[in-house]
Amino acid sequence: MKLKSKACAAPYLVWMVAFIVAPLLMVIYFAFTDKNGKFTLDNLSGLSQYAPVFVRSILLAAIATVICLVLAYPLSFMLSRLRANKQRIMLMLVMLPMWMNFLLRTYAWMTLLERNGLINKFFGLFGLGPFNMINTQGAVVLGMVYNYLPYMILPLYTIMVKIDDSLIEAAEDLGAGLFHKVTKVLLPLSLPGITTGITMVFVPSISTFIISRMLGGGSNLLIGDLIELQFLGNSYNYNLGSAMSLVLMVLVLLCMSLTNMMDSESKEGGVL
Repeated sequence: MKLKSKACAAPYLVWMVAFIVAPLLMVIYFAFTDKNGKFTLDNLSGLSQYAPVFVRSILLAAIATVICLVLAYPLSFMLSRLRANKQRIMLMLVMLPMWMNFLLRTYAWMTLLERNGLINKFFGLFGLGPFNMINTQGAVVLGMVYNYLPYMILPLYTIMVKIDDSLIEAAEDLGAGLFHKVTKVLLPLSLPGITTGITMVFVPSISTFIISRMLGGGSNLLIGDLIELQFLGNSYNYNLGSAMSLVLMVLVLLCMSLTNMMDSESKEGGVL
């Protein structure tokens, strides 16, 4: 039986080695070598000049993640308390934008936010504007929130739909107000969904390059843009690009470790 299960897992192991382990080893190799293949730390030490871009990427990704959490939490709770047929309809509406190509969705926001776009034309009816909304950090965060909000809603909804109403009713019977119901009952029980949602939003947000390029312009580069420039731009320095990719992977792993720690503590602590 064990041999049979190992045989079934063999294709997956081959796939994992070919498309996960091997590329990762290549990134590590090029990050610590120069163009002649000699070992060097210059690629990593040279990343200090790009510190503002790394900080900007982390900051904007964190802001987008917090906004997604604030928007998705009450929405997910309301969805989880609807009747089953209404839940399916509302979930379909949440997922509907994701059926459209990611690039087209971002292009649509360019049309809305540009100086002669629909939003400025609407404000112009009241004698306001035009406002400079495109090529700003706010536009980048808006694009992140719009594109990644469903990734926060779905894990929260999946957890909240399993929370029994009797627990909330019991808290009410014990005199708990809205604040204590949320902090003492809902938050501890929904923490696994929160940690999953944070990971699913923060990771693509910090590594995105399409959103920052199209909505942020050249003055709001993120880590993903720098990596792309090293491999596809005029500089073509794949060693430096690999070093950037390695640092980005470390940041992602740190984020996932923190969220896993929060999830583990919630499972150990239970409902307070």
